[in-house]
Amino acid sequence: MTARSALRRYMLVSFLTWLPLGLAMAAQVLLMTERGLGLAQIGLATTMFSVVTVSLELPTGGLADVLGRRVVLAASAAFTVAGLALMSVSTTLAMFMVVSVLKGVARALSSGPATSWYVDTLHNIEGPGADLKPGLARGGAMESTALCAGVLAGGGLPLLVPPSLILPLAAPSVLGAVAAVVLLLVVLVALPEPAHPRRTLASVLREVPVTVAGGIRLAAGRPLLRRLMMVAAATGVVLMAIELLTPGRLAELAGTAEEGSLAYAVVAALGFAGSAMGSALVPRVARLAGGSAGGAVAGTVLAALSVGALAATAGLDGLPGTLSAALAYVVLFVGISLTGVLCLELTHKAVTASERTTVTSTGSIALQSGGTLANLTLGALAAQSGLAAAWGVAAVLMLASALLFVRMPAPTDSSRDRALPARSGSG
Repeated sequence: MTARSALRRYMLVSFLTWLPLGLAMAAQVLLMTERGLGLAQIGLATTMFSVVTVSLELPTGGLADVLGRRVVLAASAAFTVAGLALMSVSTTLAMFMVVSVLKGVARALSSGPATSWYVDTLHNIEGPGADLKPGLARGGAMESTALCAGVLAGGGLPLLVPPSLILPLAAPSVLGAVAAVVLLLVVLVALPEPAHPRRTLASVLREVPVTVAGGIRLAAGRPLLRRLMMVAAATGVVLMAIELLTPGRLAELAGTAEEGSLAYAVVAALGFAGSAMGSALVPRVARLAGGSAGGAVAGTVLAALSVGALAATAGLDGLPGTLSAALAYVVLFVGISLTGVLCLELTHKAVTASERTTVTSTGSIALQSGGTLANLTLGALAAQSGLAAAWGVAAVLMLASALLFVRMPAPTDSSRDRALPARSGSG
């Protein structure tokens, strides 16, 4: 396999991993409402998804480092198929709770293995000094492109499906399940792993906890990783502040909930396009900024300024308010994408191949923990003091996180030197 072939496969899998979720995203809340769930029940189902994802992030990351990337990615695709297929026919809270569990397991399983497969493969071809930025940037761009295309297609599909064939709002979930089947087939065919000794269930059960514990010690014990976890937590606060408060803001500007929902779908798609743009700009920004840390600072500052712009324009009404919110939303995701890809590169340079997916999962937990903190605090702050106050706090926190990149410790050479022999069945 060549580096170019590995990149093409990584980009394809990155796109297909997020396409099913994008297809189901626009209609899922409306589908639950149509099936009789109230807002409190929808929130309960969403919370179940978050709890399952956070609970399984490290165990599944350790599993990928023990069993190999392809097996875990294939399992993730299978759980996605089951979750979206069940969503399309669910009619009760209990069924949607099961859907959330299946989707949460799938999300936890998909956190990191594809990127780890690409990094390990590139190191195997070009050595541990291979430049990761271009490939990681293209993978991130494909993820954002998939979400952008998926949310637009999923939002428009219910208008095209005859009600006599299927409940229109359920059609995006069905199409998402089909896309996940395609992902499953591609993972099995396109992500070869080198031959490795057959493993028993007992050995897997013994090694996963050890790998998980090692990942936690790494994240807490290495200064570089500790700073990156803090950046991820700050990013999670900002993302939740946007996802929690923007839909209501757009509904207020549009005049009705239905029109606000459509406006949010369009703005979300533009945000994903902005994320793809940010990923594509990563190599150039890092070069102009003098390195990965400098590029991450630029992305963090850009994201903070965009949230500050949301706070500053929270009092605008009508078309000016809608356009300012949409523009800030797009710029925000450009900045977050820049920072995210460069932090991912710094993370992968700081760990061995056998630790790679576990540490990536630790970062995902930090991101979601920040989101949980924002969910518990910024919503109440917005209700009491207004949107400007909540977005202002998020902007200040994001701006402060840029200081974490100042004099950022360099990745240890020893971790990279050990990367190749330490690989556990990963190609």
